[in-house]
Amino acid sequence: MMYAWPAYVAEPGDLSAEMEQLLRWASWVITLPVVFFACGPFFGSALRDIRQRRVSMDLPVALGMAITFVVSTAGTFEPDGVFGQEVYYDSLTMFVFFLLTGRWLELRLRDRTAGALEAVMNRLPASVERRMPDGAFERVAVRRLGPGDVVRVLPGEAFPADGRLVEGRTLVDEALLTGESTPVVRNVGEVATAGSYNLQSAVLMQVQGVGADTRFGQIVALMESASLQKPRLAQLADKVARPFLLLVLLAAGLAAVWWWPTDPGRALMVAVSVLIVTCPCALSLATPVAMLSAAGTLARHGVLVRNLQGLEALASVDTVVFDKTGTLTRDGMAVHNVRSHTDLDPDEALSLAASLARHSLHPVSRALAAAANDPQRAQPQQWRVEELQEHSGLGLTALVRDAEGRWPARRLLLGSARHAGVPGEQGGGVGQWVFLSWQPEGGAPQELARFELTEDLRPEAPKVVAALRRAGVDVQLLSGDRSPAAARLAAQAGIEHWRGDCSPQDKLDVLHGLQSQGHRVVMVGDGLNDGPVLAGAHVSFAFGRSVPLAQSRSDFVVLGDDLSLVAQSIALARKTLRV
Repeated sequence: MMYAWPAYVAEPGDLSAEMEQLLRWASWVITLPVVFFACGPFFGSALRDIRQRRVSMDLPVALGMAITFVVSTAGTFEPDGVFGQEVYYDSLTMFVFFLLTGRWLELRLRDRTAGALEAVMNRLPASVERRMPDGAFERVAVRRLGPGDVVRVLPGEAFPADGRLVEGRTLVDEALLTGESTPVVRNVGEVATAGSYNLQSAVLMQVQGVGADTRFGQIVALMESASLQKPRLAQLADKVARPFLLLVLLAAGLAAVWWWPTDPGRALMVAVSVLIVTCPCALSLATPVAMLSAAGTLARHGVLVRNLQGLEALASVDTVVFDKTGTLTRDGMAVHNVRSHTDLDPDEALSLAASLARHSLHPVSRALAAAANDPQRAQPQQWRVEELQEHSGLGLTALVRDAEGRWPARRLLLGSARHAGVPGEQGGGVGQWVFLSWQPEGGAPQELARFELTEDLRPEAPKVVAALRRAGVDVQLLSGDRSPAAARLAAQAGIEHWRGDCSPQDKLDVLHGLQSQGHRVVMVGDGLNDGPVLAGAHVSFAFGRSVPLAQSRSDFVVLGDDLSLVAQSIALARKTLRV
């Protein structure tokens, strides 16, 4: 460009023929490495296309480069010949520069997209300390671990497998796996996930899943699957680009034939102009770059793209259907109301129920235990539990003694009305009721207290619903829970259209009804009992940490607990399609 500039700006007579020829020779010398080195990838790809009898966008590009260099060289060596005025070294080098810059930017975007996958894959340690039969610890490779092994994870190390803590208490960083930046506490009996970091103290963990069976392995598999997919829009672009390229080559040939009788010197450059101007580089490159860039951005924010075609469909949705449990609500229940039927005050009744509930992993038991541990309700640990039995689907039975001696030992029943032996009426409310009663010798159970449990609405849910409405998206709620509970939750979230008491088939019927009306529907569920409706929606999100990723039927998997990621994903998909 520096050597070509004088020829562009000089007035007639300002530049001597010798100086003009010198500038041409200097431009020719500088262009040689551009043609024989920088243009190499384009020429190589074009030769492969010719050998394989196919057409790609590199063929017209390579033809344009070659013809421009040959014509310009002819004009340089023979200034008074046919091509004496057709010297375009500057245009050739600038064209190659822009093409190579575009490809470099594409590779950089792909590397940034792959960065999320590489960051996940590099989380696992190379080795870990495994407990031997004699109680000593030996450092072994992670690939040698198997279910049942007990390993010691030191502070600063990543957990090598999925497992349950058997000794110790620590803080765990699960940010990359779940999108949650706040470390979480892990106690004995709780699960630690492969790839998460131990931040506080050494713990012992019994391995439950290794390799591809871990949540970590499933995440990596999903990301690899998505990275290998080609978006449907990109497939369409390729399909359109191939016949378009044939038309471009034909048009360039016809242009050269048309101009040759009139001006042979300009005919070839007119053909080159047709080849360059109609180059479909943007058509074939922009689509996959935009899709992969969007998928990488979502992955860094805790949303895995299982299906790149889902990004295209997500941009056109006009209806979002939420499941209730585990989606609009937190993964768990909360004690909403306590009614005591004896001289026990509500907090004492809750403490008594929690003494049994702490021995069970049932969601209701965990909710009672968590409520009793609330500092505003906490009571002294005065109850001793003996002979506890858990009756599947019904509740708990145990002999409970008062350590302070105020109560005689009593056999308590905690669970459903049927299990507790009390009338089944629920006493109003919209939540699930759990009953606590005691069983006298040879007598009928007598109710001590009842507890209403409700599911906690996620705090961000109303804002997410409002944001979706502002974006022109209708929001609906389908729940398998009782209609009063669904109505209460819909009112809290600001959702006008809701339906309760839905079976999986009912949800699928509603979904098909919306689709038959021409709506483009997103389903957001927990990925388990919502499997059929997730598979039937135009686009689907599996929400919640407990989702078995390998079995999920969704297009997107939200790893963390932030419902706003759904709205952000829709907004990003729309921006991506506008690109």
